[in-house]
Amino acid sequence: MAFTRRSFLAGLAACPLCAAAARAEGAHWTYDDPEHWGAHDETAKACSLGAEQSPIDLTDAVKADTRPPKLGWKPQAFEIVNNGHTIQANAAGGVAELGGRKFELKQFHFHTPSEHALGGKRLAMEAHFVHAGDNGDLLVVGSFLVAGAPNKAFSAVMAAAPKEEGKAALKAPLDASALLPKGKKFFRYEGSLTTPPCSEVAHWNVFAEPVAVAQADIDAFKTLFPMNARPLQPTHRRIVLSGG
Repeated sequence: MAFTRRSFLAGLAACPLCAAAARAEGAHWTYDDPEHWGAHDETAKACSLGAEQSPIDLTDAVKADTRPPKLGWKPQAFEIVNNGHTIQANAAGGVAELGGRKFELKQFHFHTPSEHALGGKRLAMEAHFVHAGDNGDLLVVGSFLVAGAPNKAFSAVMAAAPKEEGKAALKAPLDASALLPKGKKFFRYEGSLTTPPCSEVAHWNVFAEPVAVAQADIDAFKTLFPMNARPLQPTHRRIVLSGG
Protein backbone atom coordinates (compact mmCIF):
# COMPACT_ATOMS: atom_id res chain seq x y z
CA MET A 1 0.00 0.00 0.00
CA ALA A 2 1.19 3.51 -0.76
CA PHE A 3 2.13 5.88 2.04
CA THR A 4 -1.30 7.43 2.52
CA ARG A 5 -3.87 7.54 5.29
CA ARG A 6 -3.95 3.72 5.13
CA SER A 7 -0.23 3.30 5.74
CA PHE A 8 -0.32 5.91 8.52
CA LEU A 9 -3.12 4.08 10.30
CA ALA A 10 -1.35 0.79 9.74
CA GLY A 11 1.53 2.26 11.71
CA LEU A 12 -0.80 2.82 14.63
CA ALA A 13 -1.42 -0.92 14.75
CA ALA A 14 1.58 -2.84 13.49
CA CYS A 15 -0.11 -5.93 14.86
CA PRO A 16 -3.83 -5.24 14.29
CA LEU A 17 -4.92 -8.65 15.57
CA CYS A 18 -2.97 -8.10 18.77
CA ALA A 19 -4.38 -4.60 19.07
CA ALA A 20 -7.92 -5.86 18.59
CA ALA A 21 -7.38 -8.50 21.27
CA ALA A 22 -5.98 -5.93 23.64
CA ARG A 23 -8.99 -3.70 22.99
CA ALA A 24 -11.36 -6.53 23.84
CA GLU A 25 -9.55 -7.10 27.13
CA GLY A 26 -8.78 -3.47 27.93
CA ALA A 27 -10.72 -0.35 26.94
CA HIS A 28 -14.44 -0.99 27.18
CA TRP A 29 -16.57 -0.75 24.07
CA THR A 30 -19.99 -2.03 23.12
CA TYR A 31 -22.30 -2.13 20.12
CA ASP A 32 -24.62 0.29 21.92
CA ASP A 33 -22.53 3.33 20.99
CA PRO A 34 -20.37 2.57 17.91
CA GLU A 35 -20.41 6.23 16.94
CA HIS A 36 -18.31 6.92 20.05
CA TRP A 37 -15.70 4.18 19.64
CA GLY A 38 -13.08 6.70 18.58
CA ALA A 39 -13.58 8.68 21.78
CA HIS A 40 -12.92 5.74 24.08
CA ASP A 41 -9.28 5.17 23.17
CA GLU A 42 -6.54 7.23 21.51
CA THR A 43 -5.48 4.23 19.41
CA ALA A 44 -9.04 3.87 18.06
CA LYS A 45 -9.25 7.30 16.44
CA ALA A 46 -9.59 5.63 13.04
CA CYS A 47 -13.10 4.57 14.10
CA SER A 48 -14.10 8.24 13.90
CA LEU A 49 -11.58 9.77 11.50
CA GLY A 50 -10.86 7.00 9.02
CA ALA A 51 -11.89 7.44 5.39
CA GLU A 52 -11.81 3.73 4.47
CA GLN A 53 -13.94 2.16 7.18
CA SER A 54 -15.86 -1.12 7.13
CA PRO A 55 -18.47 -2.50 6.73
CA ILE A 56 -20.14 -0.98 3.66
CA ASP A 57 -23.04 -1.60 1.30
CA LEU A 58 -21.57 -3.69 -1.52
CA THR A 59 -23.55 -1.83 -4.17
CA ASP A 60 -22.59 -0.48 -7.59
CA ALA A 61 -19.57 -2.76 -7.80
CA VAL A 62 -17.38 -2.54 -10.88
CA LYS A 63 -17.05 -5.85 -12.75
CA ALA A 64 -13.45 -7.00 -12.98
CA ASP A 65 -11.55 -10.01 -14.32
CA THR A 66 -10.39 -11.17 -10.92
CA ARG A 67 -10.67 -14.26 -8.78
CA PRO A 68 -11.23 -14.75 -5.05
CA PRO A 69 -8.28 -15.55 -2.78
CA LYS A 70 -6.87 -19.04 -3.06
CA LEU A 71 -7.55 -20.76 0.25
CA GLY A 72 -5.38 -23.56 1.60
CA TRP A 73 -7.16 -24.36 4.84
CA LYS A 74 -7.06 -27.77 6.49
CA PRO A 75 -9.53 -29.26 8.98
CA GLN A 76 -8.54 -28.64 12.58
CA ALA A 77 -9.99 -28.75 16.07
CA PHE A 78 -10.33 -25.00 16.52
CA GLU A 79 -10.32 -23.38 19.93
CA ILE A 80 -13.78 -21.81 20.34
CA VAL A 81 -13.87 -18.57 22.31
CA ASN A 82 -16.65 -16.39 23.69
CA ASN A 83 -14.81 -13.07 24.01
CA GLY A 84 -17.78 -11.01 25.10
CA HIS A 85 -18.33 -9.58 21.62
CA THR A 86 -18.69 -12.68 19.42
CA ILE A 87 -17.97 -16.37 19.10
CA GLN A 88 -14.51 -16.81 17.62
CA ALA A 89 -12.59 -19.86 16.41
CA ASN A 90 -8.82 -19.51 16.86
CA ALA A 91 -6.82 -21.23 14.13
CA ALA A 92 -3.51 -23.05 14.29
CA GLY A 93 -2.44 -22.54 10.70
CA GLY A 94 -4.01 -22.23 7.28
CA VAL A 95 -2.94 -20.18 4.28
CA ALA A 96 -4.64 -17.85 1.82
CA GLU A 97 -3.00 -16.38 -1.28
CA LEU A 98 -3.87 -13.08 -2.92
CA GLY A 99 -1.87 -11.23 -5.55
CA GLY A 100 1.11 -13.52 -5.11
CA ARG A 101 1.22 -12.95 -1.36
CA LYS A 102 0.51 -15.46 1.38
CA PHE A 103 -1.58 -14.69 4.46
CA GLU A 104 -1.95 -16.91 7.53
CA LEU A 105 -5.39 -17.76 8.91
CA LYS A 106 -5.58 -16.54 12.51
CA GLN A 107 -9.26 -16.84 13.38
CA PHE A 108 -12.83 -16.63 12.19
CA HIS A 109 -15.83 -15.17 13.96
CA PHE A 110 -19.47 -14.20 13.43
CA HIS A 111 -21.78 -11.19 13.37
CA THR A 112 -25.54 -10.77 13.43
CA PRO A 113 -27.01 -9.26 11.38
CA SER A 114 -24.46 -9.38 8.57
CA GLU A 115 -22.10 -6.41 8.71
CA HIS A 116 -21.93 -5.88 4.96
CA ALA A 117 -25.11 -5.24 3.00
CA LEU A 118 -26.29 -6.14 -0.49
CA GLY A 119 -28.41 -3.45 -2.08
CA GLY A 120 -28.94 -1.89 1.32
CA LYS A 121 -30.16 -5.15 2.84
CA ARG A 122 -28.36 -6.98 5.64
CA LEU A 123 -28.63 -10.74 5.88
CA ALA A 124 -29.05 -12.91 8.98
CA MET A 125 -25.36 -13.37 9.80
CA GLU A 126 -21.83 -13.02 8.44
CA ALA A 127 -18.64 -14.99 9.07
CA HIS A 128 -15.26 -13.26 8.88
CA PHE A 129 -12.09 -15.27 8.25
CA VAL A 130 -9.12 -13.15 9.30
CA HIS A 131 -5.67 -13.75 7.78
CA ALA A 132 -2.51 -11.83 8.71
CA GLY A 133 0.09 -10.69 6.19
CA ASP A 134 3.80 -10.23 6.81
CA ASN A 135 3.66 -6.43 6.87
CA GLY A 136 0.78 -5.85 9.28
CA ASP A 137 -2.07 -5.91 6.78
CA LEU A 138 -4.98 -8.35 6.80
CA LEU A 139 -6.85 -10.41 4.27
CA VAL A 140 -10.43 -10.87 5.46
CA VAL A 141 -12.81 -13.26 3.73
CA GLY A 142 -16.50 -12.66 4.39
CA SER A 143 -19.34 -15.17 4.00
CA PHE A 144 -23.06 -14.40 4.44
CA LEU A 145 -25.12 -16.89 6.46
CA VAL A 146 -28.90 -17.32 6.10
CA ALA A 147 -31.48 -19.66 7.59
CA GLY A 148 -31.97 -22.93 5.74
CA ALA A 149 -30.56 -26.44 5.82
CA PRO A 150 -28.27 -27.28 8.77
CA ASN A 151 -24.58 -26.67 8.30
CA LYS A 152 -22.49 -29.19 10.24
CA ALA A 153 -19.57 -26.81 10.65
CA PHE A 154 -21.63 -23.99 12.14
CA SER A 155 -23.60 -26.44 14.26
CA ALA A 156 -20.35 -27.81 15.68
CA VAL A 157 -19.10 -24.32 16.52
CA MET A 158 -22.34 -23.35 18.24
CA ALA A 159 -22.52 -26.65 20.14
CA ALA A 160 -19.06 -25.95 21.59
CA ALA A 161 -19.50 -22.20 22.09
CA PRO A 162 -19.25 -21.16 25.76
CA LYS A 163 -22.42 -19.52 27.04
CA GLU A 164 -20.31 -17.01 28.98
CA GLU A 165 -16.87 -15.55 28.31
CA GLY A 166 -14.36 -18.38 28.09
CA LYS A 167 -12.82 -21.04 25.87
CA ALA A 168 -13.68 -24.54 24.72
CA ALA A 169 -12.24 -27.06 22.28
CA LEU A 170 -13.99 -28.81 19.43
CA LYS A 171 -14.33 -32.55 19.89
CA ALA A 172 -13.24 -33.25 16.30
CA PRO A 173 -11.49 -31.41 13.45
CA LEU A 174 -13.72 -29.04 11.49
CA ASP A 175 -13.44 -27.98 7.85
CA ALA A 176 -13.97 -24.21 7.92
CA SER A 177 -14.47 -24.13 4.15
CA ALA A 178 -17.93 -25.62 4.78
CA LEU A 179 -18.89 -22.08 5.81
CA LEU A 180 -18.11 -20.76 2.32
CA PRO A 181 -20.47 -20.86 -0.68
CA LYS A 182 -19.93 -22.98 -3.77
CA GLY A 183 -20.36 -19.96 -6.01
CA LYS A 184 -17.24 -17.87 -6.60
CA LYS A 185 -18.79 -14.45 -7.21
CA PHE A 186 -17.34 -12.02 -4.67
CA PHE A 187 -16.70 -8.38 -3.88
CA ARG A 188 -13.30 -6.84 -3.14
CA TYR A 189 -12.45 -3.50 -1.61
CA GLU A 190 -10.00 -1.83 0.77
CA GLY A 191 -11.31 -1.29 4.29
CA SER A 192 -10.80 -1.68 8.00
CA LEU A 193 -11.39 -3.81 11.05
CA THR A 194 -15.06 -3.53 12.02
CA THR A 195 -14.27 -3.29 15.73
CA PRO A 196 -11.90 -0.99 17.66
CA PRO A 197 -9.20 0.02 16.78
CA CYS A 198 -10.82 0.09 13.27
CA SER A 199 -7.37 0.01 11.62
CA GLU A 200 -7.57 0.55 7.86
CA VAL A 201 -5.38 -2.40 6.96
CA ALA A 202 -7.91 -4.92 5.62
CA HIS A 203 -8.19 -6.32 2.10
CA TRP A 204 -11.86 -7.35 2.09
CA ASN A 205 -13.13 -10.22 -0.06
CA VAL A 206 -16.82 -10.95 0.56
CA PHE A 207 -18.63 -13.78 -1.23
CA ALA A 208 -21.96 -12.80 -2.77
CA GLU A 209 -23.78 -16.13 -2.46
CA PRO A 210 -25.03 -16.87 1.08
CA VAL A 211 -24.51 -20.13 2.93
CA ALA A 212 -27.46 -21.89 4.58
CA VAL A 213 -27.24 -22.72 8.28
CA ALA A 214 -29.88 -23.97 10.71
CA GLN A 215 -32.27 -21.38 12.13
CA ALA A 216 -31.76 -23.01 15.52
CA ASP A 217 -28.03 -22.24 15.36
CA ILE A 218 -28.72 -18.63 14.35
CA ASP A 219 -31.09 -18.36 17.31
CA ALA A 220 -28.45 -19.87 19.62
CA PHE A 221 -25.95 -17.23 18.51
CA LYS A 222 -28.47 -14.42 18.89
CA THR A 223 -29.25 -15.61 22.42
CA LEU A 224 -25.61 -14.85 23.25
CA PHE A 225 -25.25 -11.78 21.00
CA PRO A 226 -28.58 -10.26 19.91
CA MET A 227 -26.77 -7.67 17.77
CA ASN A 228 -23.03 -7.38 17.13
CA ALA A 229 -22.78 -5.59 13.80
CA ARG A 230 -21.24 -2.18 13.22
CA PRO A 231 -23.37 0.35 11.28
CA LEU A 232 -22.65 0.72 7.57
CA GLN A 233 -19.85 3.17 6.81
CA PRO A 234 -19.53 5.65 3.90
CA THR A 235 -17.84 4.24 0.82
CA HIS A 236 -16.35 7.64 -0.02
CA ARG A 237 -14.24 7.35 -3.19
CA ARG A 238 -13.39 3.71 -2.86
CA ILE A 239 -14.02 1.33 -5.75
CA VAL A 240 -15.74 -1.97 -5.00
CA LEU A 241 -14.82 -4.70 -7.48
CA SER A 242 -17.03 -7.63 -8.43
CA GLY A 243 -15.33 -10.78 -9.69
CA GLY A 244 -15.50 -14.52 -9.66
